[in-house]
Amino acid sequence: MVDIISAIEFNRTGDHLATGDRGGRVVLFERTDTQDHVGHRRDLEKMDYPINRHPLFRYKTEFQSHEPEFDYLKSLEIEEKINKIRWCQSAYGALSLLSTNDKTIKFWKVQEKQVKKVCDLNVDSTKAMGNDPIVGSSISTSSKQYMANGGCTSNDFSLLSGGLPSLRLPMVTTLETNLMARCRRIYSHAHDYHINSISNNSDGETFISADDLRINLWNLEISNQSFNIVDVKPANMEDLTEVITSAEFHPIHCNMLAYSSSKGSIRLIDMRQSALCDTHSKLFEEQEAPGSRSFFTDIIASISDIKFAKDGRHILSRDYLTLKLWDINMDSGPVATFQVHEYLRPKLCDLYENDSIFDKFECCLSGDGLRVATGSYSNLFRVFGCSEGSKEATTLEANKNPMRRQGLTASRPSRSLGSPSGVVRRGKGADNSALDANGNTFDFTTKLLHLAWHPTENSIACAASNSLYMYYA
Repeated sequence: MVDIISAIEFNRTGDHLATGDRGGRVVLFERTDTQDHVGHRRDLEKMDYPINRHPLFRYKTEFQSHEPEFDYLKSLEIEEKINKIRWCQSAYGALSLLSTNDKTIKFWKVQEKQVKKVCDLNVDSTKAMGNDPIVGSSISTSSKQYMANGGCTSNDFSLLSGGLPSLRLPMVTTLETNLMARCRRIYSHAHDYHINSISNNSDGETFISADDLRINLWNLEISNQSFNIVDVKPANMEDLTEVITSAEFHPIHCNMLAYSSSKGSIRLIDMRQSALCDTHSKLFEEQEAPGSRSFFTDIIASISDIKFAKDGRHILSRDYLTLKLWDINMDSGPVATFQVHEYLRPKLCDLYENDSIFDKFECCLSGDGLRVATGSYSNLFRVFGCSEGSKEATTLEANKNPMRRQGLTASRPSRSLGSPSGVVRRGKGADNSALDANGNTFDFTTKLLHLAWHPTENSIACAASNSLYMYYA
Protein backbone atom coordinates (compact mmCIF):
# COMPACT_ATOMS: atom_id res chain seq x y z
CA MET A 1 0.00 0.00 0.00
CA VAL A 2 1.50 3.30 -1.09
CA ASP A 3 -0.37 5.34 1.53
CA ILE A 4 1.26 3.65 4.54
CA ILE A 5 2.91 6.35 6.64
CA SER A 6 6.70 6.04 6.81
CA ALA A 7 7.78 9.29 8.51
CA ILE A 8 6.37 11.77 11.08
CA GLU A 9 7.83 15.06 12.27
CA PHE A 10 6.66 18.11 14.24
CA ASN A 11 8.21 21.46 13.44
CA ARG A 12 10.07 23.43 16.11
CA THR A 13 7.00 25.28 17.40
CA GLY A 14 4.68 22.30 17.20
CA ASP A 15 2.17 24.24 15.11
CA HIS A 16 2.71 22.07 12.05
CA LEU A 17 3.01 18.33 11.54
CA ALA A 18 4.37 16.57 8.44
CA THR A 19 3.94 12.96 7.40
CA GLY A 20 5.50 11.03 4.53
CA ASP A 21 4.28 7.77 3.02
CA ARG A 22 5.50 4.94 0.85
CA GLY A 23 4.08 6.59 -2.25
CA GLY A 24 6.49 9.53 -1.95
CA ARG A 25 3.81 11.94 -0.77
CA VAL A 26 4.20 14.53 2.00
CA VAL A 27 1.09 15.69 3.87
CA LEU A 28 1.11 18.77 6.10
CA PHE A 29 -1.22 19.44 9.03
CA GLU A 30 -1.72 22.76 10.82
CA ARG A 31 -2.73 23.36 14.41
CA THR A 32 -5.99 25.29 14.73
CA ASP A 33 -6.90 25.44 18.43
CA THR A 34 -4.27 28.09 19.23
CA GLN A 35 -5.61 30.40 16.52
CA ASP A 36 -9.05 30.44 18.13
CA HIS A 37 -7.64 31.82 21.38
CA VAL A 38 -5.43 34.60 20.06
CA GLY A 39 -7.97 37.29 20.91
CA HIS A 40 -8.22 36.09 24.51
CA ARG A 41 -4.48 36.02 25.18
CA ARG A 42 -4.67 38.97 27.54
CA ASP A 43 -7.34 37.26 29.59
CA LEU A 44 -5.33 34.06 29.74
CA GLU A 45 -2.24 35.89 30.94
CA LYS A 46 -4.19 37.26 33.87
CA MET A 47 -5.10 33.78 35.06
CA ASP A 48 -2.84 32.14 37.62
CA TYR A 49 -3.28 28.61 36.26
CA PRO A 50 -2.52 27.11 32.84
CA ILE A 51 -5.29 26.46 30.36
CA ASN A 52 -5.18 22.89 29.09
CA ARG A 53 -6.90 22.37 25.78
CA HIS A 54 -6.81 19.47 23.42
CA PRO A 55 -4.58 20.23 20.42
CA LEU A 56 -6.47 20.21 17.14
CA PHE A 57 -4.77 19.72 13.80
CA ARG A 58 -6.38 20.03 10.40
CA TYR A 59 -5.25 19.08 6.92
CA LYS A 60 -3.26 21.90 5.30
CA THR A 61 -1.85 20.65 2.01
CA GLU A 62 0.01 17.79 0.36
CA PHE A 63 2.47 17.37 -2.47
CA GLN A 64 4.34 14.65 -4.30
CA SER A 65 7.90 14.77 -3.02
CA HIS A 66 9.52 11.77 -4.72
CA GLU A 67 8.80 9.61 -7.73
CA PRO A 68 10.01 6.04 -8.43
CA GLU A 69 13.30 6.04 -10.31
CA PHE A 70 15.60 3.54 -11.96
CA ASP A 71 19.38 3.62 -11.75
CA TYR A 72 20.50 2.35 -15.14
CA LEU A 73 24.18 2.16 -14.17
CA LYS A 74 23.47 -0.19 -11.28
CA SER A 75 20.23 -1.72 -12.62
CA LEU A 76 18.57 -0.72 -9.38
CA GLU A 77 15.03 0.42 -8.75
CA ILE A 78 14.78 3.36 -6.35
CA GLU A 79 11.56 3.48 -4.36
CA GLU A 80 9.68 6.70 -3.81
CA LYS A 81 9.11 5.89 -0.13
CA ILE A 82 9.85 8.81 2.23
CA ASN A 83 12.41 7.65 4.80
CA LYS A 84 12.75 10.84 6.85
CA ILE A 85 11.32 14.35 7.10
CA ARG A 86 13.05 17.22 8.88
CA TRP A 87 11.74 20.77 9.28
CA CYS A 88 14.03 23.71 8.55
CA GLN A 89 13.94 27.27 9.82
CA SER A 90 11.10 29.21 8.24
CA ALA A 91 11.38 32.67 6.71
CA TYR A 92 8.90 35.16 5.27
CA GLY A 93 5.92 33.08 6.35
CA ALA A 94 6.98 30.05 4.29
CA LEU A 95 7.34 26.50 5.61
CA SER A 96 10.61 24.76 4.75
CA LEU A 97 11.44 21.07 5.13
CA LEU A 98 13.75 18.34 3.92
CA SER A 99 12.49 14.97 2.72
CA THR A 100 14.47 11.97 1.52
CA ASN A 101 13.99 8.56 0.01
CA ASP A 102 16.77 5.98 -0.33
CA LYS A 103 18.99 8.11 -2.59
CA THR A 104 17.77 11.68 -3.04
CA ILE A 105 17.14 14.53 -0.60
CA LYS A 106 14.85 17.41 -1.55
CA PHE A 107 14.41 20.84 0.00
CA TRP A 108 10.82 22.05 -0.16
CA LYS A 109 9.29 25.43 0.50
CA VAL A 110 5.54 25.70 1.05
CA GLN A 111 3.95 29.14 1.04
CA GLU A 112 0.75 30.90 0.13
CA LYS A 113 0.42 32.19 -3.41
CA GLN A 114 -2.31 34.56 -4.56
CA VAL A 115 -4.05 33.46 -7.73
CA LYS A 116 -4.68 36.55 -9.90
CA LYS A 117 -6.84 36.97 -12.98
CA VAL A 118 -7.20 39.71 -15.58
CA CYS A 119 -10.82 40.87 -15.83
CA ASP A 120 -12.93 43.84 -16.98
CA LEU A 121 -11.70 43.50 -20.56
CA ASN A 122 -12.98 45.67 -23.38
CA VAL A 123 -13.94 42.60 -25.39
CA ASP A 124 -17.50 41.41 -25.82
CA SER A 125 -17.18 37.76 -24.88
CA THR A 126 -20.28 36.77 -26.86
CA LYS A 127 -18.85 38.11 -30.09
CA ALA A 128 -15.33 37.01 -29.31
CA MET A 129 -16.46 33.40 -29.37
CA GLY A 130 -17.85 33.71 -32.90
CA ASN A 131 -16.29 34.30 -36.28
CA ASP A 132 -16.59 38.07 -36.04
CA PRO A 133 -13.46 40.08 -35.44
CA ILE A 134 -12.85 40.82 -31.78
CA VAL A 135 -11.68 44.41 -31.91
CA GLY A 136 -11.25 46.56 -35.00
CA SER A 137 -8.09 48.55 -35.41
CA SER A 138 -9.48 51.18 -37.80
CA ILE A 139 -11.16 54.29 -36.42
CA SER A 140 -13.75 56.38 -38.26
CA THR A 141 -12.26 59.55 -39.72
CA SER A 142 -15.50 61.28 -40.64
CA SER A 143 -15.95 63.01 -37.29
CA LYS A 144 -12.34 63.45 -36.25
CA GLN A 145 -10.61 66.84 -36.15
CA TYR A 146 -6.85 66.63 -35.87
CA MET A 147 -4.81 69.17 -33.90
CA ALA A 148 -1.43 70.56 -34.80
CA ASN A 149 0.41 68.32 -32.35
CA GLY A 150 -1.19 65.20 -33.73
CA GLY A 151 -3.98 64.97 -31.13
CA CYS A 152 -7.64 64.42 -31.78
CA THR A 153 -10.50 66.51 -30.48
CA SER A 154 -13.28 64.07 -31.28
CA ASN A 155 -14.91 62.11 -28.42
CA ASP A 156 -16.15 59.39 -30.73
CA PHE A 157 -13.73 56.48 -30.16
CA SER A 158 -16.27 53.81 -30.96
CA LEU A 159 -14.85 50.71 -32.59
CA LEU A 160 -16.34 49.75 -35.92
CA SER A 161 -16.57 46.00 -35.27
CA GLY A 162 -17.84 45.90 -31.71
CA GLY A 163 -19.55 49.21 -31.35
CA LEU A 164 -18.12 49.66 -27.85
CA PRO A 165 -18.57 53.21 -26.55
CA SER A 166 -15.12 53.53 -24.93
CA LEU A 167 -11.86 51.74 -24.19
CA ARG A 168 -11.19 50.46 -20.67
CA LEU A 169 -7.94 49.26 -19.17
CA PRO A 170 -8.04 45.63 -17.98
CA MET A 171 -8.03 45.09 -14.20
CA VAL A 172 -6.00 42.50 -12.27
CA THR A 173 -7.93 41.04 -9.35
CA THR A 174 -7.04 38.42 -6.71
CA LEU A 175 -9.41 35.49 -6.75
CA GLU A 176 -8.07 33.25 -3.95
CA THR A 177 -4.98 32.24 -2.02
CA ASN A 178 -3.56 28.75 -2.55
CA LEU A 179 -0.73 26.86 -0.87
CA MET A 180 2.05 26.05 -3.31
CA ALA A 181 4.86 23.56 -2.69
CA ARG A 182 8.03 24.29 -4.59
CA CYS A 183 11.15 22.14 -4.69
CA ARG A 184 14.00 24.58 -4.18
CA ARG A 185 16.95 22.18 -4.28
CA ILE A 186 17.75 18.53 -4.93
CA TYR A 187 20.71 16.88 -3.18
CA SER A 188 21.59 13.70 -5.05
CA HIS A 189 24.39 11.36 -6.18
CA ALA A 190 26.18 11.44 -2.82
CA HIS A 191 25.23 8.05 -1.32
CA ASP A 192 26.01 4.57 -2.58
CA TYR A 193 23.78 2.99 0.04
CA HIS A 194 20.30 3.74 1.32
CA ILE A 195 19.90 6.96 3.28
CA ASN A 196 18.63 6.17 6.77
CA SER A 197 18.92 9.61 8.46
CA ILE A 198 18.92 13.33 7.84
CA SER A 199 19.37 15.92 10.57
CA ASN A 200 19.43 19.72 10.60
CA ASN A 201 22.18 21.60 12.36
CA SER A 202 21.44 24.23 14.99
CA ASP A 203 23.28 26.81 12.86
CA GLY A 204 20.37 26.78 10.40
CA GLU A 205 22.73 26.49 7.44
CA THR A 206 23.89 22.87 7.24
CA PHE A 207 22.52 19.35 7.62
CA ILE A 208 23.81 15.79 7.51
CA SER A 209 22.67 12.70 5.64
CA ALA A 210 23.73 9.20 6.62
CA ASP A 211 23.70 5.83 4.91
CA ASP A 212 25.09 2.48 6.03
CA LEU A 213 28.74 3.47 5.70
CA ARG A 214 29.04 7.25 5.34
CA ILE A 215 27.79 10.53 6.78
CA ASN A 216 27.84 13.58 4.52
CA LEU A 217 27.65 17.25 5.49
CA TRP A 218 25.62 19.58 3.26
CA ASN A 219 25.00 23.28 3.02
CA LEU A 220 21.34 24.05 2.43
CA GLU A 221 22.23 26.56 -0.29
CA ILE A 222 24.60 24.22 -2.19
CA SER A 223 23.13 21.11 -3.76
CA ASN A 224 25.99 19.93 -5.96
CA GLN A 225 28.62 19.51 -3.26
CA SER A 226 28.84 17.71 0.07
CA PHE A 227 31.63 16.82 2.49
CA ASN A 228 32.18 13.29 3.75
CA ILE A 229 32.79 13.59 7.50
CA VAL A 230 32.37 9.95 8.60
CA ASP A 231 33.45 6.90 6.60
CA VAL A 232 33.39 3.44 8.17
CA LYS A 233 33.87 1.54 4.91
CA PRO A 234 36.85 -0.84 5.25
CA ALA A 235 39.40 -1.37 2.50
CA ASN A 236 38.10 -4.92 2.15
CA MET A 237 34.33 -5.26 2.46
CA GLU A 238 34.81 -8.72 3.94
CA ASP A 239 36.20 -6.99 7.03
CA LEU A 240 32.98 -5.03 7.56
CA THR A 241 31.67 -5.64 11.08
CA GLU A 242 29.12 -2.88 11.63
CA VAL A 243 27.09 -0.28 9.75
CA ILE A 244 25.64 3.13 10.60
CA THR A 245 21.97 2.93 11.55
CA SER A 246 21.07 6.49 12.62
CA ALA A 247 22.67 9.92 12.97
CA GLU A 248 21.61 13.20 14.54
CA PHE A 249 23.07 16.63 15.22
CA HIS A 250 23.37 17.97 18.75
CA PRO A 251 20.43 20.35 19.34
CA ILE A 252 22.63 23.15 20.74
CA HIS A 253 26.29 22.68 19.73
CA CYS A 254 26.64 22.92 15.96
CA ASN A 255 30.00 21.11 15.98
CA MET A 256 28.76 17.91 17.63
CA LEU A 257 26.76 14.98 16.33
CA ALA A 258 26.10 11.38 17.29
CA TYR A 259 25.57 8.24 15.26
CA SER A 260 24.61 4.71 16.19
CA SER A 261 25.73 1.39 14.78
CA SER A 262 24.42 -2.12 14.26
CA LYS A 263 26.62 -3.30 17.14
CA GLY A 264 24.62 -1.33 19.68
CA SER A 265 27.13 1.47 20.19
CA ILE A 266 26.72 5.25 19.95
CA ARG A 267 29.60 7.50 18.96
CA LEU A 268 29.75 11.19 19.76
CA ILE A 269 32.03 13.13 17.42
CA ASP A 270 33.34 16.68 17.33
CA MET A 271 33.79 18.14 13.84
CA ARG A 272 36.40 20.57 15.16
CA GLN A 273 38.91 17.77 15.69
CA SER A 274 39.45 16.93 12.02
CA ALA A 275 37.83 17.16 8.61
CA LEU A 276 37.25 13.40 8.52
CA CYS A 277 35.96 12.28 11.90
CA ASP A 278 37.51 8.82 11.97
CA THR A 279 37.92 8.97 15.73
CA HIS A 280 35.10 9.62 18.16
CA SER A 281 35.27 11.82 21.21
CA LYS A 282 33.06 9.47 23.26
CA LEU A 283 31.78 5.93 22.85
CA PHE A 284 28.59 4.72 24.52
CA GLU A 285 27.99 0.99 24.70
CA GLU A 286 26.77 -1.50 27.25
CA GLN A 287 28.93 -4.44 28.23
CA GLU A 288 27.48 -7.90 27.71
CA ALA A 289 26.75 -10.06 30.69
CA PRO A 290 29.00 -13.17 30.88
CA GLY A 291 27.42 -16.18 29.23
CA SER A 292 24.53 -14.20 27.74
CA ARG A 293 25.74 -14.21 24.14
CA SER A 294 23.69 -16.10 21.56
CA PHE A 295 23.05 -16.16 17.82
CA PHE A 296 20.58 -13.28 18.15
CA THR A 297 22.72 -11.06 20.39
CA ASP A 298 24.13 -8.88 17.62
CA ILE A 299 20.78 -8.65 15.81
CA ILE A 300 18.72 -7.44 18.76
CA ALA A 301 21.53 -5.14 19.92
CA SER A 302 21.40 -3.13 16.69
CA ILE A 303 20.17 0.41 17.39
CA SER A 304 17.38 1.45 15.05
CA ASP A 305 16.98 5.07 16.18
CA ILE A 306 18.58 7.72 18.40
CA LYS A 307 17.27 11.06 19.60
CA PHE A 308 18.89 13.89 21.55
CA ALA A 309 16.98 15.40 24.43
CA LYS A 310 16.00 19.03 23.93
CA ASP A 311 18.76 20.22 26.29
CA GLY A 312 21.36 18.02 24.59
CA ARG A 313 22.35 16.32 27.85
CA HIS A 314 20.87 12.89 27.13
CA ILE A 315 20.59 10.54 24.15
CA LEU A 316 17.72 8.08 23.77
CA SER A 317 18.37 4.91 21.78
CA ARG A 318 16.08 2.09 20.68
CA ASP A 319 17.18 -1.45 19.98
CA TYR A 320 14.84 -4.33 19.28
CA LEU A 321 13.79 -5.10 22.86
CA THR A 322 14.69 -2.03 24.92
CA LEU A 323 14.91 1.73 25.20
CA LYS A 324 18.09 3.13 26.74
CA LEU A 325 18.78 6.60 28.05
CA TRP A 326 22.39 7.77 27.97
CA ASP A 327 24.09 10.70 29.68
CA ILE A 328 26.67 12.23 27.33
CA ASN A 329 28.87 12.95 30.34
CA MET A 330 28.88 9.31 31.46
CA ASP A 331 29.99 6.68 28.95
CA SER A 332 30.19 3.73 31.36
CA GLY A 333 26.63 2.65 30.57
CA PRO A 334 23.03 3.84 30.19
CA VAL A 335 21.47 5.72 33.07
CA ALA A 336 18.15 3.97 32.48
CA THR A 337 16.93 0.94 30.54
CA PHE A 338 13.26 0.39 29.67
CA GLN A 339 11.92 -3.02 28.63
CA VAL A 340 9.58 -2.53 25.69
CA HIS A 341 8.52 -6.11 24.96
CA GLU A 342 10.79 -8.45 26.89
CA TYR A 343 8.17 -11.19 26.51
CA LEU A 344 9.34 -11.64 22.90
CA ARG A 345 12.77 -12.94 23.92
CA PRO A 346 11.67 -16.62 23.97
CA LYS A 347 10.28 -16.19 20.43
CA LEU A 348 13.41 -14.73 18.81
CA CYS A 349 13.76 -17.78 16.57
CA ASP A 350 10.25 -17.31 15.17
CA LEU A 351 10.83 -13.57 14.83
CA TYR A 352 13.97 -14.28 12.84
CA GLU A 353 12.16 -16.63 10.49
CA ASN A 354 9.41 -14.14 9.66
CA ASP A 355 11.87 -11.18 9.49
CA SER A 356 10.13 -9.30 12.30
CA ILE A 357 13.38 -9.19 14.25
CA PHE A 358 14.68 -6.67 11.68
CA ASP A 359 11.85 -4.17 12.26
CA LYS A 360 13.18 -0.68 12.95
CA PHE A 361 11.20 1.08 15.69
CA GLU A 362 11.65 4.79 16.30
CA CYS A 363 11.77 6.53 19.68
CA CYS A 364 11.07 10.04 20.99
CA LEU A 365 11.36 12.18 24.11
CA SER A 366 9.04 14.76 25.60
CA GLY A 367 10.09 18.40 25.47
CA ASP A 368 10.82 18.47 29.20
CA GLY A 369 12.78 15.21 29.00
CA LEU A 370 10.69 13.53 31.70
CA ARG A 371 9.13 10.88 29.44
CA VAL A 372 10.15 8.67 26.55
CA ALA A 373 8.06 6.68 24.10
CA THR A 374 8.43 4.02 21.43
CA GLY A 375 6.26 1.64 19.42
CA SER A 376 5.57 -2.07 19.51
CA TYR A 377 3.39 -4.66 17.81
CA SER A 378 -0.41 -4.74 17.50
CA ASN A 379 -0.21 -0.97 16.93
CA LEU A 380 0.79 -0.42 20.56
CA PHE A 381 3.18 2.19 21.88
CA ARG A 382 4.65 2.53 25.35
CA VAL A 383 5.40 5.65 27.36
CA PHE A 384 7.94 5.53 30.23
CA GLY A 385 8.75 8.03 32.94
CA CYS A 386 12.40 9.05 33.29
CA SER A 387 12.45 11.02 36.54
CA GLU A 388 13.81 9.48 39.75
CA GLY A 389 11.15 7.53 41.58
CA SER A 390 8.81 7.67 38.61
CA LYS A 391 9.44 4.71 36.31
CA GLU A 392 5.81 4.12 35.38
CA ALA A 393 5.00 2.56 32.02
CA THR A 394 1.82 3.24 30.07
CA THR A 395 0.76 1.15 27.09
CA LEU A 396 -1.67 2.61 24.56
CA GLU A 397 -3.12 1.30 21.34
CA ALA A 398 -3.39 3.42 18.21
CA ASN A 399 -7.04 2.86 17.48
CA LYS A 400 -10.09 4.94 16.66
CA ASN A 401 -11.85 3.69 19.77
CA PRO A 402 -10.21 5.36 22.79
CA MET A 403 -11.95 2.95 25.17
CA ARG A 404 -9.59 0.24 24.00
CA ARG A 405 -6.58 2.02 25.47
CA GLN A 406 -5.36 0.20 28.53
CA GLY A 407 -2.08 0.03 30.38
CA LEU A 408 -0.20 -3.21 30.70
CA THR A 409 1.27 -4.08 34.06
CA ALA A 410 2.73 -7.33 35.27
CA SER A 411 0.61 -7.32 38.42
CA ARG A 412 -2.80 -6.73 36.83
CA PRO A 413 -3.98 -8.76 33.83
CA SER A 414 -5.76 -6.89 31.07
CA ARG A 415 -7.87 -7.97 28.15
CA SER A 416 -6.49 -8.62 24.72
CA LEU A 417 -5.48 -5.54 22.73
CA GLY A 418 -5.73 -5.78 18.99
CA SER A 419 -6.08 -9.55 18.83
CA PRO A 420 -6.34 -10.47 15.15
CA SER A 421 -9.24 -12.60 14.01
CA GLY A 422 -7.02 -14.46 11.58
CA VAL A 423 -3.36 -15.13 12.32
CA VAL A 424 -1.09 -14.72 9.30
CA ARG A 425 1.73 -17.22 8.98
CA ARG A 426 4.92 -16.66 7.03
CA GLY A 427 8.26 -18.26 6.46
CA LYS A 428 8.70 -21.73 7.86
CA GLY A 429 5.32 -21.86 9.47
CA ALA A 430 6.22 -19.22 12.04
CA ASP A 431 3.38 -17.82 14.11
CA ASN A 432 3.02 -14.05 13.74
CA SER A 433 1.56 -13.65 17.22
CA ALA A 434 2.81 -13.85 20.78
CA LEU A 435 1.60 -13.59 24.35
CA ASP A 436 2.89 -10.93 26.71
CA ALA A 437 3.33 -11.27 30.46
CA ASN A 438 -0.42 -10.77 30.96
CA GLY A 439 -1.52 -13.29 28.38
CA ASN A 440 -2.46 -10.74 25.72
CA THR A 441 -2.11 -11.72 22.10
CA PHE A 442 0.07 -9.53 19.92
CA ASP A 443 0.12 -9.51 16.14
CA PHE A 444 3.47 -9.07 14.39
CA THR A 445 1.85 -7.98 11.12
CA THR A 446 0.61 -4.72 12.69
CA LYS A 447 3.36 -2.60 14.14
CA LEU A 448 3.77 1.00 15.21
CA LEU A 449 7.16 2.02 13.88
CA HIS A 450 6.90 5.81 13.61
CA LEU A 451 5.95 8.36 16.24
CA ALA A 452 6.87 11.90 17.27
CA TRP A 453 6.44 13.92 20.47
CA HIS A 454 5.17 17.48 20.43
CA PRO A 455 8.10 19.80 21.32
CA THR A 456 6.29 21.65 24.12
CA GLU A 457 3.22 19.63 25.14
CA ASN A 458 2.35 16.11 26.24
CA SER A 459 0.93 14.98 22.93
CA ILE A 460 2.19 12.23 20.65
CA ALA A 461 1.55 11.65 16.96
CA CYS A 462 1.92 8.05 15.84
CA ALA A 463 1.32 6.13 12.63
CA ALA A 464 -0.45 2.79 12.38
CA SER A 465 -0.43 1.64 8.77
CA ASN A 466 -2.07 4.45 6.76
CA SER A 467 -3.74 6.15 9.77
CA LEU A 468 -2.39 8.99 11.88
CA TYR A 469 -3.34 9.11 15.57
CA MET A 470 -2.72 11.81 18.14
CA TYR A 471 -2.79 11.29 21.91
CA TYR A 472 -2.87 14.07 24.45
CA ALA A 473 -2.41 13.90 28.24
